[in-house]
Amino acid sequence: MCGIVGVLGRHEAAPILVEALKRLEYRGYDSAGIATINAGKLDRRRAVGKLVNLSDRLVHEPLAGKSGIGHTRWATHGEPNEKNAHPHRKGGVAVVHNGIIENFRELRTELAAEGITAETDTDTETVAMLVHHLLSTGLSPADAARAALGKLEGAFALAFLFDGEEDLMIAARKGSPLAIGHGDGQMYVGSDAIALAPLTDTITYLEEGDWAVITRAGAQIFDEDNRETARAPRKIRIDAARVDKGGYKHFMAKEIAEQPTVLADALSAYLVGDTINIDQQAIDFTKIDRLTMVACGTAYYACLTAKYWFEKLARLPVEVDVASEFRYREPPILPGTASLFVSQSGETADTLAALRYCKGKADSILSVVNVETSSIARESDVALPIHAGIEIGVASTKAFTCQLNVLLLLAIQAASQRGEMTPEDRSALLSDLRSLPGLFNAALQRDATIEAAAIKISEARDVLFLGRGLMYPLAYEGALKLKEISYIHAEAYASGELKHGPIALIDKTVPVIVMAPHDALFDKTVSNMQEVMARGGKVCLVTNAAGAEVAGEGTWQTVIMPDVDDRLAPLLYAVPAQLLAYHAAVAKGTDVDQPRNLAKSVTVE
Repeated sequence: MCGIVGVLGRHEAAPILVEALKRLEYRGYDSAGIATINAGKLDRRRAVGKLVNLSDRLVHEPLAGKSGIGHTRWATHGEPNEKNAHPHRKGGVAVVHNGIIENFRELRTELAAEGITAETDTDTETVAMLVHHLLSTGLSPADAARAALGKLEGAFALAFLFDGEEDLMIAARKGSPLAIGHGDGQMYVGSDAIALAPLTDTITYLEEGDWAVITRAGAQIFDEDNRETARAPRKIRIDAARVDKGGYKHFMAKEIAEQPTVLADALSAYLVGDTINIDQQAIDFTKIDRLTMVACGTAYYACLTAKYWFEKLARLPVEVDVASEFRYREPPILPGTASLFVSQSGETADTLAALRYCKGKADSILSVVNVETSSIARESDVALPIHAGIEIGVASTKAFTCQLNVLLLLAIQAASQRGEMTPEDRSALLSDLRSLPGLFNAALQRDATIEAAAIKISEARDVLFLGRGLMYPLAYEGALKLKEISYIHAEAYASGELKHGPIALIDKTVPVIVMAPHDALFDKTVSNMQEVMARGGKVCLVTNAAGAEVAGEGTWQTVIMPDVDDRLAPLLYAVPAQLLAYHAAVAKGTDVDQPRNLAKSVTVE
C-alpha cells in the first residue's frame, strides 16, 4: 500500500527520494510527496496522481537539502488531493505514515482544547499535531516522538523530520513494516527493501513496537518498552535489473511470461531427485490432526486449492479461512493443529494478525511467502519461500503459481509422512511436476487464441466463471483477476451450484468461462455447460484436446490446453485465467499494473 522512504545523506535528497518512490509505485498509490531540510528549514512538495506530477512540480519548485522523507499515499482517511497528501506537517515537524491511527478523533479533540486544529481530513496529520504539541512543552524531538507513540492506537509505520535537525530522523513501526538501511556515513528508511536496494545492501528490520533515533552515524533502536535493543542487520540480495519491464508493455505481461523460469527455479530449490527439500523434523505431519490455512485475496484461493491436495493426497482435514474473518472470529485451535499462512509480501496485515492469534495455540506455525525477511516469515516456526522473484504487477500471477507449487510439495510430503502415498505414485507425481515449466511454455503459446477470446469478453459487463473440484478455486482466481484489472464484474461458482441461483443471470450478454480439463468430473461440468448454452449463454471452454473433442462443438470460444496430470491442472490452467484478464484489460485500456483503488501489499485493515 503506501510507501515510505527516508534519507540522511551526503547528496541532494530530493532526486534520491523520488527515485526510491518510483520503485514503490507497484504498491499502489494516488498521491505523493517529499519533505527535506535545507539550512535548518523544513519544506515539502506534494502532488496528486502519478509521481510524474510530483517530478514536474519539483522542476518548477525545487527542494534542496540532504535530509528528507517521501511517501506514496493510498487514501484511507480523506479523498486523494494535495491537502491530504503526505508528508503532513505541523509547525516544525513533518511525518509520513503507513497504516491507520484508530484513535485520531479522540486525539484531535484533546489537541483542539490546546488550540491545535486540523487542516486535513487524514488521521496522519493528528500525529504531526501531537508531536508539535509535545515539542511546544519543551521536549526534545526524540522525547516528543516517544511520548506521542505511546498515545497512538492502531497500525503504523512512521518517519519524522524536525525543523533545525539536519542529522536526525525518527522511525517507528507497529503493525506496518519498516526497515533501516545502513550506508557509509548515510542512513536510510524504507517500507520496502526494493526502495532501498540501489542505496544499500544492509538492512535492519524494526520489530513490532520498535522505534529508532537515526543519525548519519547509525541508529539507536528501542523496543516497545522503550529499552534500547539490538536488531541484527541483514544483507539483502535484490536483482534491481529484474525490476523493469524487460521489453514487455506491462509488468504483468512480463511476470506471466516468467512463470516457466521461476517455477523451474522453485522446483530446483525444493527437489533433489525424489527428495523434497523441506525439513521433515520441522514439519512432522504424523503428529498433526488438522491443518488451518489462512490468507487473503489470491493467496486465499491458493489455500482453497491446496485444501483439495492435502485432503485427497494426505487425508489431512483442512480448514481454510479469510484472514480478516479468522482474526476476529477467534476460532478455537485444537491440539494437533498446524496453522499455515500464505502471503506474497509476508506483510499482509490481517494475515499477520491471524498468525499472532495462533501463536501459542497451534502446534506449529508455517508460512509460505515470497519475502524471506518479512514479518510473517520471521514470526513463523517454518517459513517456505516460493522463489517467485520480485512481483511488481498488483494482480498476482507468478506468485500465485509459485505458491501453488510449494503448497503441493508440502501436501506430497504430508502424504508421504502419513503413509497415504506410495513411493511409486510420489515419484510419478514429482516427475510430472518437473515437466510443468515446459507445459507452461506450451500454454503461453496459446496466447493469440486467448487474446481473441479476451477481446470479446472485454465487451461484457458481467462474466461468470465455473469450475469443479480443483478447478473451482481456480474459477475464483480467474474472476478475481478479471475484475481487478479490467473492472468487469466477474463472479465464480462451483459448476454444481449453477442451478441454485446463478443460472438466473444467464443470457446472451453474459460470457461464461468454464475451466474444465478432461478429468473425472468433466462430464458433470459439461452438463452444467450445456445448461448455459441451452439458455443462450456464451461459453468460453478452457480444456484439453480430449475435452474439446467431446464438448467443444457449439461453444462461443474454446481454448485448448496441453495435457497435464489432473492434480497439477490448477497450476497450468492459471495461465489462461491470467491471460484472459490481461488481454481484456488491455482491450479496455485500463491501468494493468496499477489498477484503481488497489494496492500490492495490504498492510492496513
